Amino acid sequence: MESREQSARFTSRNLSSSSSPFFSANQSPFFSPRSPSCQFSEPIQSDIPCEEISRNEVGRTSGDSQKFDHVSTSTGNSMNNCNFSSYSIEHSNAYSGHRDKQKKIGQSYLTSYTSSATSFSSNKLRSCDVFLGLHGRKSSLLTFANWLRAELEVQGVSCFVADKARCRRSRKRGVVERAMDVSSFGVIILTMKSFKNPYTIEELQFFSGKKNLVPIYFDLSPDDCLIRDIVEKRGELWEKHGGELWNLYGGVEREWREAIDGLSRADEWKLVAQDGQWRDCIMRAVTVLAIKLGRRSVVERLTKWREKVEREEFPFPRNENFIGRKKELSELEFILFGDVSGDSEREYFEIKARPRRKNLTIGWSRSSSAEERQKKRHIEGGSRKGKEPMLWKESEKEIEMQSTEHFKRQQSRPKYGGRHGRRKRSTKIVYGKGIACVSGESGIGKTELLLEFAYRYHQRYRMVLWVGGESRYIRQNYLNLWSFLEVDVGIENCLDKSKTKSFEEQEDAAISSVRKELMRNVPYLVIIDNLESEKDWWDHKLIMDLLPRFGGEVHFIISTRLPHVMNLEPMKLSYLSGVEAMSLMQGGARDYPLSEIDALRTIEEKLGRLTLGLAIVGSILSELPINPSRLFDTINRMPLHDMAWSSREAHLRCNAFLLQLFEVCFSIFDHADGPRSLATRMVLASGWFAPAAVPIPLLALAANKIPEKRPANKLWKEFLHVLTCGFTSSFSKKSEGEASSMLVRFNIARSSTRPGCLHFNELIKRYARMRGFTEVALAMVQAVISRGSISQHSEHLWAACFLIFGFRNEAKVIELKVSELLVLVKEVVLPLAVRTFITFSRCSAALELLRLCTNALEAADQAFVTPVDKWLDKSLCWRPIQTSAQLNPCLWQELALSRATVLETRSKLMLRGGQFDIGDDLIRKALFIRTSICGENHPDTIAARETLSKLTRLLANVQSHTS
Repeated sequence: MESREQSARFTSRNLSSSSSPFFSANQSPFFSPRSPSCQFSEPIQSDIPCEEISRNEVGRTSGDSQKFDHVSTSTGNSMNNCNFSSYSIEHSNAYSGHRDKQKKIGQSYLTSYTSSATSFSSNKLRSCDVFLGLHGRKSSLLTFANWLRAELEVQGVSCFVADKARCRRSRKRGVVERAMDVSSFGVIILTMKSFKNPYTIEELQFFSGKKNLVPIYFDLSPDDCLIRDIVEKRGELWEKHGGELWNLYGGVEREWREAIDGLSRADEWKLVAQDGQWRDCIMRAVTVLAIKLGRRSVVERLTKWREKVEREEFPFPRNENFIGRKKELSELEFILFGDVSGDSEREYFEIKARPRRKNLTIGWSRSSSAEERQKKRHIEGGSRKGKEPMLWKESEKEIEMQSTEHFKRQQSRPKYGGRHGRRKRSTKIVYGKGIACVSGESGIGKTELLLEFAYRYHQRYRMVLWVGGESRYIRQNYLNLWSFLEVDVGIENCLDKSKTKSFEEQEDAAISSVRKELMRNVPYLVIIDNLESEKDWWDHKLIMDLLPRFGGEVHFIISTRLPHVMNLEPMKLSYLSGVEAMSLMQGGARDYPLSEIDALRTIEEKLGRLTLGLAIVGSILSELPINPSRLFDTINRMPLHDMAWSSREAHLRCNAFLLQLFEVCFSIFDHADGPRSLATRMVLASGWFAPAAVPIPLLALAANKIPEKRPANKLWKEFLHVLTCGFTSSFSKKSEGEASSMLVRFNIARSSTRPGCLHFNELIKRYARMRGFTEVALAMVQAVISRGSISQHSEHLWAACFLIFGFRNEAKVIELKVSELLVLVKEVVLPLAVRTFITFSRCSAALELLRLCTNALEAADQAFVTPVDKWLDKSLCWRPIQTSAQLNPCLWQELALSRATVLETRSKLMLRGGQFDIGDDLIRKALFIRTSICGENHPDTIAARETLSKLTRLLANVQSHTS
């Protein structure tokens, strides 16, 4: 009876929980179900309890770490009497089920389950592709093993994983031994502590004897695994961990030496994950194993994926002249990983971590019991006394450290009552939870910091996923990750034949597909750069709804100008130090006398130490034969254009010296390329493009469409000639390649990893929009309409639509001619809306675009039927014309048919979301137009009539069911 009750409790558990010394990402605790050769017998029930701990609690405190024991399965099956440390995160239903129950029970981070045991008879355990053995409970080791196992299984390679040292019963060890017998290859992850473990030595001996040993050197290299060095404690590595290690577990010296010697015979593999080179090691391991197993398709698939990552992983090339930010980089590492290693640990500072707060939920907690809230308040209050704060120990390089008080004291609680008296509080910086937020003003270097961190630590992630955080584009940017995550976010994937889903449900399903993939055991680094708002621009939903819950293998870094994001306390990014700022401006090009150094310091102060401004100054001093004092005088004398300042641009107006610096750059470009410098016009046009990489040909085309500007003052030209003496000034027109190269050299633009594209800083784009005029926006729109690609330039096509239609009651920036509007509808609006709807399930955005387009076409049609001016009547008195439609009937008919096409498209999309009544009304309008112009028997009219019949039938079915 007791066994049955325990079995019932077991079957009701979340099947993705971990409760075995063996784990796999599939429904078998031993094998991947993708492999047809994996066969096993029916489980035998047992009443032996197991303890379970979830992955993100690994390594919290020394007390908790004693409870970590065994490696787990990713299913609910458990083996007898095994305490284990689970390092597998749940897959499709991660962070639900038993993890929610853990929070409700409130028993720290440990939950005990009495589960049914599972045993497998040896005659049914026939084959397995890979046996993966490891020893240890270090968080980084478990993450690496988790990733390797998930990568193998997603490629269809069955995998059996075990830490045999955690098996407390002989029957469990017998299962492991049988798995070793039937495995095609034995992958053993080696650490410094592996050679002290008798089971690791046994595994090395066994697979070495079968000549199928695949060693992976985790925190050491093959050259470190020399018997003499280990025994005699030679070198820094073995001074602490070496010696006669066989004595530590009572083994035989000869067997120990034979096991170590076996590593040299597996020399062909050379799989080294040392120094954080995880990605290369894992991908090479999977590739080589796939080749040995005859899985050629796996090799081809990984090769294509690797090529795509090399091309598209990072938005910008690495900044080889990156300066400073050592403290910030180390703090980011500590926030994300919970520790620092390598150069961060040796060179910068030592960190003594304060105890972490338990039961901490970031941004997701909606309700909790009174007892839990009281407990949390007690913990928060008590953490200020009797706890050691975080200590930052300065290095020889004298890095400026912030105060050891990282957590600001809570303000005194106001007196309130009732259910509306809840006060919103921000969660302070949390270490080791995988979420970091960097805050700072525009141009201070947030993107540069995130880019440098991504390049330094990209090997610890399967991929770096870069998401632009601008409010109008963030949802689309997030859905664009589908091609890297290899998931389907299209509308066809969300459709259920038995039920018509609403538009909101279809959009949620697409977001869920991406979020679900990010909740697997595979580590990704998701960078949300320049987050403008906590809410989505389109539907005002929280950005948090896009992301998976934090605490898993996926890490998030957010850069923003907001003071707080998602109830998190951001890491405030301060200015560069005086030495770093001086180094950035000088660029190491030449030494200046003391008077010129003072001029540089003055420029630094005037610029407010903004990294962008300092980099531009350094570029000017490097490119031109000019000293700092002359440059300072030039910037001061540069006049500014009269511009209308909005409240949003107030902070930009406060830094007039930076704007004058921009004008100096424009004047230099004009001097080098003539009065209509292509480089200057490219900068002006960039302000109206989307915040994404802009193709140089598209940018140059828009620049060439900008009309002539007023000639510069003659006296100012002479002054600029003195300024730029020695700079090439042939007044010959520069090509688009030369102009873009000039922009990059002067740090006005930066190159992109996408060939032939440029990026512009948001500060420069904002100033370009203010300095430009409506004709510049029109030039950008015309260029995008004529040369834009739906698949490659969708962001810029959306930017053009924002300018033309005026979304969300925003004023229209430009007005198009009727002929241009018709081209826009045919070439841009219709294909863009359909692609947005079908491919990305962004139903609301696509339908809003079509609605505004319909309004614009109706307004143009209304203008056509409005009586023309009297002078036109007089000039054409021989033929009385009352309207523009009569004057140009062909254009009017084309306009009407274009409106019918948009209406019909809207009705078909409404059908996808079950909005049959709205779709019926729209298709009737389209049918009336087509019948009036094309006639009853025209193919387009017949097609519209068929659509109407389908909508009418569906609408009648709905009405009959509701009645």
